[in-house]
Amino acid sequence: METQGQDKRNDFLCSSDFSFRNLIYQVSAEELPGLMDREKLCVYAGFDPTSSSLHLGNLLQLCNLKRLQEYGHKPIVVLGGGTAMIGDPGGKSAERRLLSTEEIEENIQGVLPQLEQFLDFSSSGGTNSALLVNNASWLNDLKLTDFLRDIGKHMTVGQMVAKESVRSRIERPEQGISFTEFTYMLLQGYDFLQLYNLYGCRVQLGGSDQWGNITVGIDLIGKIVGGKAFGLTSPLVVKADGTKFGKSEQGAIYLDKTKTTPFALYQYLLRSEDEVVGDYLRYFTFLDRDTVLDLDHKRLTDPKARESQQMLAHEVCSFIHGKDETEKVLKASKALYADDISLLTADILEAVAADVPKTSLSASRCEAGLGIVDALEATGLAKSRKDARTIIGQGGAYINNSRINDDRHLIQPGDFLDGRYLLLRRGRKEVHLLELSR
Repeated sequence: METQGQDKRNDFLCSSDFSFRNLIYQVSAEELPGLMDREKLCVYAGFDPTSSSLHLGNLLQLCNLKRLQEYGHKPIVVLGGGTAMIGDPGGKSAERRLLSTEEIEENIQGVLPQLEQFLDFSSSGGTNSALLVNNASWLNDLKLTDFLRDIGKHMTVGQMVAKESVRSRIERPEQGISFTEFTYMLLQGYDFLQLYNLYGCRVQLGGSDQWGNITVGIDLIGKIVGGKAFGLTSPLVVKADGTKFGKSEQGAIYLDKTKTTPFALYQYLLRSEDEVVGDYLRYFTFLDRDTVLDLDHKRLTDPKARESQQMLAHEVCSFIHGKDETEKVLKASKALYADDISLLTADILEAVAADVPKTSLSASRCEAGLGIVDALEATGLAKSRKDARTIIGQGGAYINNSRINDDRHLIQPGDFLDGRYLLLRRGRKEVHLLELSR
């Protein structure tokens, strides 16, 4: 995939680029950044298929793998078909729901095409062509007694309890942690050992919450085969209020456009706070450092222009969904506030309809005319008929972005764009679609 700034990025060392983007939170050895510049390393990151789509929170490690591949390193993506049957206790206050093998396989089939669009898995990629493996290939046939004898004996219970992902759960006696999830770190450590033996993989990437799991693998490689392996974690990505990035009131922001529309993704990123958007530009885009620094400066001198947010939304949406889809999103975003939206095409209207609140109406209900007061109340844009009249009187009611000043105004079937949609708005930000049912 072509990325912006790729030629300029080659003027910088890999470790320098990672440092500039604040991607290095912890390293297991101080020599690792230097190795990233001097040697071509095999590195991996794992993704448990707990959903049929990756989400925005996974994007950081995908970008990290892509950056490393551009610098000549070989990335391995481990799909956790085996570990997904156990469940990572990290970041969870209670036990995860156990997934069936059928659910896991379905999720893997959903995630595969997403991974393939971010990294170069082709044979033409040469020695640093990306590799995709499923840890079920070695975990599912592993005998319990062999695992306990060959792997379990190298870790003490004290070491495992000291890991943050376990300790935080044990400190909540009402929740606790099952033996099943307690063993997760050993399984992930075994993954690292297998990758080291099979492919010479020496580096594991992850978020800072994965540090405990990563160090288990490093220890196993050292104790069992006498090898030297490394871990590199990146900061957890959070919003300005400290909550997890990629989460909304409705749940995760997915990379699958059938789960989260490109329009919804774009709007989510566009709402990024000034305090964190600089980090997001570094984490999730491939813009060169001069462009990023210029956006930093503009954000300080003219924050109302929100150029950083616009660039972030455009770059990430293009990265995930492509330029053509992003152009549709831009048109749909402008449509919400355009003076004349009567000429919008059906696909743009569909993009808007996929994300904003929507109420279906029968054509018969509009034949005699639907009062604007009734419409505002029915859609929840107004709390009551009295509130609706107040909104109209204050000039805050719009139909298809045209202000309505008469509280006796009737909505007719001919008002619906493409014979189907009508955009009802209160003020600038509260938008609702009326849809004629067919």
